[in-house]
Amino acid sequence: MPIIEVDHVTKEFQLGQLVSLKQSVVNGLNRLVGRPVEERKPFKALDDVSFSVEKGEVLGIIGHNGAGKSTLLKLLARVSKPSSGRVSVIGKVAPLIEVGAGMVPDLTGRENIHLNCTILGIPKKEIAWKFDQIVSFAELEEFIDTPIKHYSSGMKVKLGFAIATSVDAEILIVDEVLAVGDLAFQRKCFDRMQDLIKRQGRTVLLVSHNIRQVERLCSRVLLLDHGKVINDGAPTDICNVFYEISDKRILDTKLSAAARSGRTLTSGNAEIESVVMLDKRGNSVTEIEYLDDVEIRVGYRILADLPDPIFSIGVHTTDFLYLATSQSIGSLSTGTLLPGHYVLSYTIHRFPLLPGVYSLRLGVALGGSFQPVFYSENVLSFQVSGKQINRAVQSQYREGFVGLDGEWELTAREINNASSRVAIAK
Repeated sequence: MPIIEVDHVTKEFQLGQLVSLKQSVVNGLNRLVGRPVEERKPFKALDDVSFSVEKGEVLGIIGHNGAGKSTLLKLLARVSKPSSGRVSVIGKVAPLIEVGAGMVPDLTGRENIHLNCTILGIPKKEIAWKFDQIVSFAELEEFIDTPIKHYSSGMKVKLGFAIATSVDAEILIVDEVLAVGDLAFQRKCFDRMQDLIKRQGRTVLLVSHNIRQVERLCSRVLLLDHGKVINDGAPTDICNVFYEISDKRILDTKLSAAARSGRTLTSGNAEIESVVMLDKRGNSVTEIEYLDDVEIRVGYRILADLPDPIFSIGVHTTDFLYLATSQSIGSLSTGTLLPGHYVLSYTIHRFPLLPGVYSLRLGVALGGSFQPVFYSENVLSFQVSGKQINRAVQSQYREGFVGLDGEWELTAREINNASSRVAIAK
């Protein structure tokens, strides 16, 4: 029997709007005489959503901002009610939706633990028993008797997470709280979640923009888009769909000149006039095939003498993680470049990055001194596709950004005094 049932649930919000005094009077008169009044339609945060969750299941809920994820969790946590439809939740719920939201600034950490644990329904004796565990997990032994208005924001959410995860509830609802505190504490939060899921067998609903985390923790994933469930199934399959939708949105945004972002540094002696990416047939493209040859052509305008310039071309992710860089030093000798217009060409053989959306970064420096002349990130966005690669399989077996091109071989040692050799892949 499902522990959670969501049956044709819709949640609407009436969006506020400002109207003139004249329009307000007209609307009032129309209501008095029974005439129709034009009103703004309510916003549907959730639109006819249905699904169920079995006991012990770990359900990930993903989607773009505004897809309805947090609204859904608030309905399940009984924070709000649906406009229509039915929500059935069997068992005690521990919501980690807004960690630290119930903290009282003028109370100490100790007092806030007792207050919030009581609000969450933890008996007084149990609070006393769990108190030291909560303080230790939050790493606040020295500050527990200090009013939390003197805490940093990180200290507050640490305490909030420690309190919320101490509740013995059948259902845990988690909304973007695994990224609290520093990296070491995030690791502790992740380990605590794994303990709740694997050892204690809790039913968990997890909302996160960290897709790798969702794939690792969840047994099933639900994808929301504009308040509707568009996919529901195995984590790798649904995350694969989300990757493809996100890649398209990112690429569409990045191709807009107005959306361009990233650092640009220049001495004023060089500037970019054009950047194009060419496929193996010489066509200008923004999408290339995995392992195909690709040529990058950059048009530079040089405004002053540049002695022995060094050119660089690099690739980074959409969140500016640098993946690869190539420099012309030792491969291209130009002498002193005089002012004028130049075209730089760089060919990459068997482009090694796995399917996804990436951007180019370009740089020019002076030879010998390596003094920067020009540098810019996010100059050109492009997509790598791979018709021969299953993105879901890739995310499970080929994690990362670069595919490794190697050979597999398995050799058996002596078996029944006989040596056998089995080539698995060659």
